[in-house]
Amino acid sequence: MTRTVIRTCPLCEATCGLSIELDDADRVVAVRGDAEDVFSAGYLCPKGATIGELEADPDRLTAPRVRRDGRLVEASWEEAFEEVATRLHAIQAEHGPDAVAIYLGNPNVHTLAGQLYVRPLARALRTTNVYSASSVDQLPKHVSCGYLFGDPLAIPVPDLDRTDLLVVLGGNPRVSNGSLMTAPDLPGRLTALRRRGGRLVVVDPARTRTAERADVHLAVRPGTDALLLFAVVHTLAEEGLVDVGDHLGDHVAGVDEVVALAAPFAPERVASACGIDASAIRSLARELAAADRAVVYGRLGTSTVAFGTTTSWLVDVVNVLTGNLDRPGGAMFPLPAHHRPPRRPFRHARRHSRVRGLPEAIGEFPVATLYDEIVTPGEGQVRALITVAGNPVLSTPDGGRLDAAIAGLDLVVAVDPYITATSRHAHVVLPPPRILQRGHYDLAFSGLAIRNIANHSSAAVPLEDGQLDEWEILLTLAAIALGQSPPIEVDAADAFVLHQALEAVVADPAARLVTREVEELRTQLAGRRGPERLLDLLLRAGPYGDGFGSHEGGLSLARLEANPHGIDLGPLTPRVPAVLTTTSGRIELAPEPIVADVARLERHLEVVGSDGAGQTTGAVVDGAGQTTGAAQTTGAATTNGLVLIGRRHLRTNNSWSHNVAGLAKGQQLCTLRIHPDDAAARGLADGVAAVVRSAAGEVTVPVEVTDALRPGVVSLPHGFGHDLDGVELTVARDAGGANSNVLADRHLVDPISGNAVLNGLDVEVVPA
Repeated sequence: MTRTVIRTCPLCEATCGLSIELDDADRVVAVRGDAEDVFSAGYLCPKGATIGELEADPDRLTAPRVRRDGRLVEASWEEAFEEVATRLHAIQAEHGPDAVAIYLGNPNVHTLAGQLYVRPLARALRTTNVYSASSVDQLPKHVSCGYLFGDPLAIPVPDLDRTDLLVVLGGNPRVSNGSLMTAPDLPGRLTALRRRGGRLVVVDPARTRTAERADVHLAVRPGTDALLLFAVVHTLAEEGLVDVGDHLGDHVAGVDEVVALAAPFAPERVASACGIDASAIRSLARELAAADRAVVYGRLGTSTVAFGTTTSWLVDVVNVLTGNLDRPGGAMFPLPAHHRPPRRPFRHARRHSRVRGLPEAIGEFPVATLYDEIVTPGEGQVRALITVAGNPVLSTPDGGRLDAAIAGLDLVVAVDPYITATSRHAHVVLPPPRILQRGHYDLAFSGLAIRNIANHSSAAVPLEDGQLDEWEILLTLAAIALGQSPPIEVDAADAFVLHQALEAVVADPAARLVTREVEELRTQLAGRRGPERLLDLLLRAGPYGDGFGSHEGGLSLARLEANPHGIDLGPLTPRVPAVLTTTSGRIELAPEPIVADVARLERHLEVVGSDGAGQTTGAVVDGAGQTTGAAQTTGAATTNGLVLIGRRHLRTNNSWSHNVAGLAKGQQLCTLRIHPDDAAARGLADGVAAVVRSAAGEVTVPVEVTDALRPGVVSLPHGFGHDLDGVELTVARDAGGANSNVLADRHLVDPISGNAVLNGLDVEVVPA
C-alpha cells in the first residue's frame, strides 16, 4: 500500500508543489509535480524530482556527533548538549559574548524553524559577531532597498505574468528557478511572456540558457552593469523620457539629483567600458520608456561585484524613472499572508567590525571579515563558531584560509545533517530531521513572490523515537547561550518565544485582531507548539487573517491545512505609500551613502573607459571603515587578461545539493568555461586541466571551451570542493570540483554593504 502527500518543495526559491508517494515504510517511491498547486500547477524541476534520494541519503546523520580523541563519534543528545554547554559557558565567561560568532547559511530560509527560531538563538548569544550567506549574495539589494524604501525587506519583484518587457541583468532565471523572485515554472512564464508579444532582454557576459531565449542579449563586461544603467538614466533624462507616473509623483524625492548624477555617464562614454554599443544602450532606454508595462530585474551578477549596492539601487532607479515601480506589469511589492511587525526607518552601519571596520547591515557583519576576526588577537577575538545550515569554507571568500582558521577554534558547533567541509571541524554536530519530518511554510519567499499565495505543508513522516526537531535544537542552544545547563525545558523556552511574539503582535495597531489581550490569544493558540503555533499566530494576525474572529473566512493555519494545494490570494497590487518606512515617508531616490559612491564609479570609468581594458575587482576598506582606493586590481593576474564570473546549474543549489546521485550523474558540472579564442591563446582544449590563479589562491579544473562567453571572460560555478579530508559526502567527493571561493580575495568588497566581490575577479589561466 502507498499513500500520497502534498508538499511544497524547499530546495530552491520557486516553492513548487510536489505530490509524493510513500510506501508503508514511509519511503519515497515516486515524486510528481502537484497539478493542483495554486502557484506551480504541476511544474517539477530535477531537484524536486530527486527528493526521495535526498531523504534516503545514507550520508545523512541520524544522531549527534561529538569530537573524542580527534574523531567525530556518535553521541546522545544529552552528551552533545552537555559538551556545548561546558565549552560555550567557559568561553563566554573568560572572553565575553563577542568571542562567539554565529554563521547562518542559505538553507535557513528554506525551513520554517530556521525562519522562526534562528533569531532567538542569535539574540541569546548577545554577540555582535553575526554573519550569514547574505553577504556573499543579496546584501546590496537589502541595503539599497533600505535606503530607497525604508525597509531592507521591501524588495520589489517583477510582475512577470503581466509585463510586456523584462530586462534581466546578471541573472539566469531559467536555471536558478528565480532568485529574489519567487515564481514556479520560470521557463514556462518566460515563454508565455514572448507568446503574448512581450520581449525579453538579457544583460550578461555569458549566453546563458535565459539569454539563448531572449530577444536581445547584451554581452556586458563583468562588473560594469552600474555604468550601463547610469547610461540608461542619462538617456532618459537627455531625451525627455523621465516619467515617474501619476501614481508615484507625490511619493518620490530626489529625481533631479539622480538626473544630475547621471550627467557624466553618457552612453558614448561608457560604451567602451561596458562593451556595449552606445546605440544599444540608448535603444534599451527608449524601449523601457515606451513600453506600457516594463520591469528591470537584477540578480547575483549585480550584487557580488565591486559596485553591488550602487548597481542594485540603479535597477530600482530605472524602474522609478520609467514609471514602472508599483504598477501592474512593473516592479511590485508582494503582500505576504503572515503578519510583519512595523519597521522603523532603515539604519545602516550602526557599528563596524573590530579588525577591518566593515559596516554592519541588517544586523550582521560581512562574512568577508570572519577570518580576520578569528585570527586577529585582542578583545573580542572570535574563539567559538556556531554554524546553522551553513558551509562557509565553501561559500565565502578566501575559503582556504578560513578553513584553516576554523580548524583552530576552541569550539565549533554545527547544526547540520552532514559532515561537510565546515562541520568536519566541529566539536559537536547536531543534525536536524529530514524534510518530510518537518512542517513547512515559506515566510521569506512569500515576501518575494510574483503572486500572493499561502501554502503550508504538514509533516508527512513522524520523528523517530528520541529524535529532536530542528526548532527544539535551536531553542536548546539558545537556552544554553543564556547560561542554562542541560537538560533544557524546551516547552518553557518555546512559551517565552511565543510570549514575545504575542506582545509584538498586540502592540501593532495594524494587525488583524479581534482582541488585544495576550492571554486571550494564547488560549486560542492552545493545542499547537513550536513553529506551527507561531505560524498560526502570524497568519491570523496577517493582512488576510481571520483576526481570531474579526474576519470570517480569513486565513489561519487550520484553513491552510484544509487546503493542501495552497490558497491563491490574488495578483500583486500597488502598495505605495503604505509600504514606505523612510523618515520622509517618500521613496528616497538619492540617499547620501549611495550618492557618495558615484564618485568612485566615475573614477572607475576614467580608468577603464578609454580602451575597455581591466576590471575593478573591489574596494579595499581600511580599519576605520574608509575606502582606501577606487579599485584594487590583482597584480600579475591581469597580465593574462581574463576576468572570472560564476554560474548556476539547474541541478545544484549552492553547496548543499551535490550529494544526490540523481543530480550529479551524467555530466561534469564544475568546469572552467572559456572562449575558443582565449583557450587557443593559452594552449587549452576541451577536457584538459587548467590552473586558475588569482591574488588570493589557485585551483585546478577541467576546461570547457565554448563561445557562450564573451572573449576575456571565464566562468566557474561555486559550491564545489567537497574532496577535503574528513568530508563525509560520498557522491559529492567522487563528483570532484574545485572551490571557486579559494580565488576570492576577502579584502575585495562593495564598500557600502561590505558584500564580497565574487564576480569580475582578475585571474590567470594556464595549462596544469
